[in-house]
Amino acid sequence: MANESIIKLFEGKKVRVVWDEEQEKYYFAVQDIVQVLTDSADIKQYVKRLRSRDKELDSVWGTICTPHQFVSTDGKKHAVNCSDLQGIFRIIQSIPSKKAELVKQWLAELGQMRIDQMIDPELTFQMAA
Repeated sequence: MANESIIKLFEGKKVRVVWDEEQEKYYFAVQDIVQVLTDSADIKQYVKRLRSRDKELDSVWGTICTPHQFVSTDGKKHAVNCSDLQGIFRIIQSIPSKKAELVKQWLAELGQMRIDQMIDPELTFQMAA
């Protein structure tokens, strides 16, 4: 299974994304999305509190989050919890943030670009140029 890791920017912040060819969908680094929405200094603690406040989200966490490997700034691969669009939208619902709608629109645009590329592969080359 060949997966393509990429970094997308949302308002100047990096969001790690992996395209899973087998599943044919994007997986987004959960901590990056949470960081964009909250500007929290400690993302791990924020996620723990989020899960403790939202028991329904906590009960499906293992289902909607999948570890994917990303190369860190230290050059080593690290497993990062990622979620597909459906899971990310579920997580976004639990975060009180004025940025939530902007992130949803951004995710929809990324999804549409991928659909367009699948319909017309020439678009991939045009985007790279």
